[in-house]
Amino acid sequence: MPPTTSQARRDRIVHLATTTGLASVEELSQLFDVTPSTIRRDLARLTTEGRLARTYGGAMALSAHPEASLRQRTGEAYEEKRAIAQWAARQVEPGETLLLDAGTTVGALAHELRAAKDLTIATTGLTALHALADAEGVHVECLGGTLRPLSQGFVGPLTEAALERMSFDRVFLGADGVTVDRGICEADLRQTRLKELMSRRADRVYVLAHGAKLGRAPFHAWAKLREEWTLVTDTSAPDAQIRAFEARGVRVEIAPPVGT
Repeated sequence: MPPTTSQARRDRIVHLATTTGLASVEELSQLFDVTPSTIRRDLARLTTEGRLARTYGGAMALSAHPEASLRQRTGEAYEEKRAIAQWAARQVEPGETLLLDAGTTVGALAHELRAAKDLTIATTGLTALHALADAEGVHVECLGGTLRPLSQGFVGPLTEAALERMSFDRVFLGADGVTVDRGICEADLRQTRLKELMSRRADRVYVLAHGAKLGRAPFHAWAKLREEWTLVTDTSAPDAQIRAFEARGVRVEIAPPVGT
């Protein structure tokens, strides 16, 4: 029998996501005999409360997946990531040298840059490498190193040594979470160290993070950014979070929805 209260239903959704993995809007709507819009509101609230992580078409439990694989994260906030990627691509000018992080949002940016002309792009991520492998107008450099299977990114001393030999016009970083006080949150200390080094090698630093990642601290490894950097997020970002970042002197850019 479906739960009789909204809170009971949300508690049941969390339980199902934790025990069975991914939960889709359609399946939950049928299970609880409510409209899909009701389920979406439930998932939005549970995400805000930090009890679930939104995915494309549903949600997954945070506790069941301490660090989601890149494949699991590919569908999460799909439209928001596309919007951020398109905004970021519009900032790039011909002749520039860019540094791209690993991750799905930065990977979406790499896809947007496939048609660019006269660019040099160095990256630590396999997603970006795959997107740019046959891009005729882009010269690609792989920084190499030790591959982390979960993030599909290179880390470690070999990556850092290669990074020291280059400088960049812009660097685009991903994040598992980003907060006003601590900076970028990641699951691995090697990743946070690398992000700090990457930020020091570029004239302009961008952190690409959709709204659900603002204020989140799912792990205990942090990358502290230099004073001047730009947070690129989307229209789902909470106003309170945006104001908090701006109050600290962070430039915040809100990417418009795809197609607008």
